[in-house]
Amino acid sequence: MNKEIPMKSMTFRVQGMTCDHCARTVEKILHQIPDVMDARVSFEKRTGEVDFKKDVSFPFLREAVRQAGYDLEETGVKDRTHFPKSPDSGESKLHVAIIGAGSGAFAAAIRAAEGGARVTLIEQGTVGGTCVNVGCIPSKILIRQAHHAYEPLSQPFLGIQSDVIRRDPHLLKIQREKRVLELRDKKYVQLLQAYPSITLREGSASFIDDRTLSIKDSQGSETVLDADRILIATGGRPATSDIPGLASTPFWTSTEALFSERIPDHLIILGGGFVAVELGQSYRRLGARVTIIQRRDQLLKRMDPDLGTGLQTYLEEEGIRVLLNTVPRSVEHQRGSFRVDLEKETLKGDALLVATGRIPNTEGLGLERVGVETDLSGAIVIDGSLRTSNSHIWAVGDCTNLPKFVYVAAAGGTRAAVNMMGGDARIDLTVLPEVIFTDPQVATVGLTLDEAMDRGLEVESRTLGLDQVPRALVNFNTRGFVKIVAEKSTGRLVGVQILAPEGGEIIQTAAMAIMAGRTVSEIADQFFPYLTLVESLKLCAQSFSRDVSKLSCCAG
Repeated sequence: MNKEIPMKSMTFRVQGMTCDHCARTVEKILHQIPDVMDARVSFEKRTGEVDFKKDVSFPFLREAVRQAGYDLEETGVKDRTHFPKSPDSGESKLHVAIIGAGSGAFAAAIRAAEGGARVTLIEQGTVGGTCVNVGCIPSKILIRQAHHAYEPLSQPFLGIQSDVIRRDPHLLKIQREKRVLELRDKKYVQLLQAYPSITLREGSASFIDDRTLSIKDSQGSETVLDADRILIATGGRPATSDIPGLASTPFWTSTEALFSERIPDHLIILGGGFVAVELGQSYRRLGARVTIIQRRDQLLKRMDPDLGTGLQTYLEEEGIRVLLNTVPRSVEHQRGSFRVDLEKETLKGDALLVATGRIPNTEGLGLERVGVETDLSGAIVIDGSLRTSNSHIWAVGDCTNLPKFVYVAAAGGTRAAVNMMGGDARIDLTVLPEVIFTDPQVATVGLTLDEAMDRGLEVESRTLGLDQVPRALVNFNTRGFVKIVAEKSTGRLVGVQILAPEGGEIIQTAAMAIMAGRTVSEIADQFFPYLTLVESLKLCAQSFSRDVSKLSCCAG
């Protein structure tokens, strides 16, 4: 058994703070005081709290922060829960509890363990979360499988004769499942063995208070866990729809679509975001007839309109039917067939995929008991340090109001761990690249033209078709474009939008250029390998000052 150390907490008001950085400064000062075990300061509430294991003089605390230009007003002292000890060394160790065991949770657990903390991961589902199990990994395998099924029948070279491709959906599914299992084991399960200070507990967690969790296992048994810091990393799940009749049908979400043992004759998809277009194109290339129903006026609505319009053209060229501004009136399922009633027609298909977004997994956590704020969608609201409205609790990943990308979740987990241990790490989303893995791929970073103008920036843009890019010409595949948005007065890059084969391999170069404050003239003057698709960035940058159609190959 770990020994318990009696502790007390002191609360106070803080005067003199002008920003969240001030709150972190006061925290650092308090953490340096002997016998102070923890300190939490909220700029928004102008309050703070310290935990200490011996008598700590309030005047001493006050004087310490006064030297940095702040002041404290005591509001109370209370007994605090025990501070756990390390069972192996007898040394006091911070105990971090993490609800969830996906990418963000593991990133936080590893960083906290490396920093000397004792970590408890609590997971009620499958270790690894969405990305490795039912998201990034299986979807990219499916997309690549579909690519290889389609490419021999669509390649542009006249002297190559393509044979009919045989598709075995069962073997394709087995291959996806096998690689998922391999990566889950290697990148998650086996990692636990390398970090003895991380413990995995199975069960569902909910808050008793902001330092205590109730954990219920699959048999209904309940245990109580005390922690010094708590991180919520419960992820999200596919959203459904309230279309009449839909709930009583065996519709697919992305999970079922990724692990189906059959290729449907006609797949109907509700939604027009990245899941709809990625899986729609994949199933079309594997032999299904596909209809996409989008209630808005374009695909990929939150992106530059040219991306959604351009992608729609290429999807339709492959035989996918896209219905915009269309909302189903009802859905029925009888004798293995779906009937989707639209305003002007009724669609029939043998599979229906609902791809209308994702929702956060925050129900049942008892957030209301600990004052953790959520938005209208149920997502946990966090600040730049990943802290929730309760100063003891942090959150990362798809359960929060952060962008729903696994690399954002992982980055958030690492930074949250630093902050839970008294550091000051921030997550900066000003340069955030994004890729949609259709063919051609959609890749973006920074601001679109409309977004830049909405922010009051004086900007201009240029769009370069891939028919001006030598690599695309020799590939006999000129589908797509590169668009650069730049500040008028300086030429500084503020955004790049790409629709191109393997556009995801190009976008990070654009992201680094934006991060470095590069201008279009500087990009135009850089060396880019010839022949590469990334050279399209150079050519597009050159188009701000000259007609690139009148340049020779690899003109500098």
